[in-house]
Amino acid sequence: TISIWMFRTSKLINSFYWKIIVSSIWWITFAKKNNQMKPLVSIIMGSTSDYPVMEKAANFLNEMEIPFEINALSAHRTPEQVEKFAKNAHDNGIKIIIAGAGMAAHLPGVVAAMTPIPVIGVPIKASLDGLDALLAIVQMPPGIPVATVAINGALNAGVLAAQMLGTNDAEIFNKTVSYKENLKGKIVKANEDLKQHQFKFRVS
Repeated sequence: TISIWMFRTSKLINSFYWKIIVSSIWWITFAKKNNQMKPLVSIIMGSTSDYPVMEKAANFLNEMEIPFEINALSAHRTPEQVEKFAKNAHDNGIKIIIAGAGMAAHLPGVVAAMTPIPVIGVPIKASLDGLDALLAIVQMPPGIPVATVAINGALNAGVLAAQMLGTNDAEIFNKTVSYKENLKGKIVKANEDLKQHQFKFRVS
């Protein structure tokens, strides 16, 4: 009986230590990978009040497993920080900048003027139904482009960023292709759901 108990105890201890070893290896590997990741996309916004909109871009990039950073920068209230960010973005490994702003939405244009890195602008609906922000971002002078998406269109900004990165990365490219294929499936399902609605004079 004692021998059996000692055997089971020894087996339990070994199993316990084995789990600790495996867990330690996993955490070390994960931490190392996380430390090695550098953001390819930078998401910036004029205020944290813009976050509920800009979060959609972050969620998409996260789903695509594309490293990104997200910060609040104001072209009007923190111009020095905006300049520092824009001029150092390339050296920091940033490939694409997604900039969201509302009202007098100068952030995307100001950043685009100070870096050769592509800038995607997201007009945010804060006043005038977002039309003021849309016009402020889209009406850039020749030579200083900002790729502008729809009002509150942060999701499309994330998709566009992924597609741009995908031109030079097969893994990201394939993920964007799969994403688009899934969109087709949603429409097919939507039509199937519509068939459930019965009308007396519906013919198709």
